[in-house]
Amino acid sequence: MSGPHRPRLPAPRGPLGELVLPGLLSPAAEGPLPIDNVRDVAAAGPDADDLHLVLWCLHHLHVDGFADVDPAWEWAPSRVAVWGLLADHVEAELRLATAELVEEALAADGPVPDRLFAMVDGFGGASVASYLRKDGTAEQFLELLVHRSAYNLRESDPQALVLPRLTGAAQSALAELLYDEYGAGDPGRHHSGLYARAMTACGLSAAVGDYLRRLPGTTLVVPNTMHVLGLQRRLAPAAMGHFGVFEATSSGPSRLLARAAERLGLPREVFDYYDEHVEADAVHEQLVFRSICGSLADTDPACVPELFFGAAACLVVEDAAGRALLHAWEAGRSSLLDDGDNEQVAV
Repeated sequence: MSGPHRPRLPAPRGPLGELVLPGLLSPAAEGPLPIDNVRDVAAAGPDADDLHLVLWCLHHLHVDGFADVDPAWEWAPSRVAVWGLLADHVEAELRLATAELVEEALAADGPVPDRLFAMVDGFGGASVASYLRKDGTAEQFLELLVHRSAYNLRESDPQALVLPRLTGAAQSALAELLYDEYGAGDPGRHHSGLYARAMTACGLSAAVGDYLRRLPGTTLVVPNTMHVLGLQRRLAPAAMGHFGVFEATSSGPSRLLARAAERLGLPREVFDYYDEHVEADAVHEQLVFRSICGSLADTDPACVPELFFGAAACLVVEDAAGRALLHAWEAGRSSLLDDGDNEQVAV
């Protein structure tokens, strides 16, 4: 029986990647990563494509790993130190980008769940789903599938990291939600499996990491943010605020994307994946905001700013990712990075 597919480590995209990625190709016992040099590059403000490729790779060592990377790197002290530096850098950027949204939510009146819903309703972000429903092409829809594969092929895994960090009603509600995300006991309804079948039906690879070299930083920051929040106990409330917004902004767009898939004549499996999320995520948003975030706020009022921070981080990151796609498509070009071999995502 063969093991899980493991991609090969991608080539660096900049000075940060040059410092970190080649070192991972050597056995972990041969020496540490150059933490001081990484600190200098991080302090100077690394390019987003460079930073988020490295961070995604460091996160993936916790999941499937890479075919050409020693598994011992997962907990090698220098890898953990590099991850900590980069995670702190991303967190600081997110706090700066979300400060105004968080302050507005803190100043508002009403229960925390209602203020979280109000934050979502008041945010005028980019709508890739609306564009694809009305004007998008089949090729652009397939590009979206490739972009989203960075998270959707491991859907809900970052949020599952938070489960043992919660207690009581919040933990029970998250367990209920994750049970649904993982297929409610039916492997055929596992959400990441549904996504893999949609990609395969479109002639795309459903192997995690196969399109990594084509994904820009604006795409990779989406799962990276989930991991930065989910892997740190002190940020568990932020991870749940983020998860709530992710679910609250899924049902409506999923309906539009299901209709877009029908309009463009894409395989039924694409429609099925998005149609599954229309009703499921309408329920999930209530569960996360009211049963998880509401319970956390009632139990520990000091965590409320973190709930709002995570929620705002999701809005800001998803908006940037969507705007990058729309900007490319409206300019008549692919939203994917050129990997040098002119490979195209085709129907």
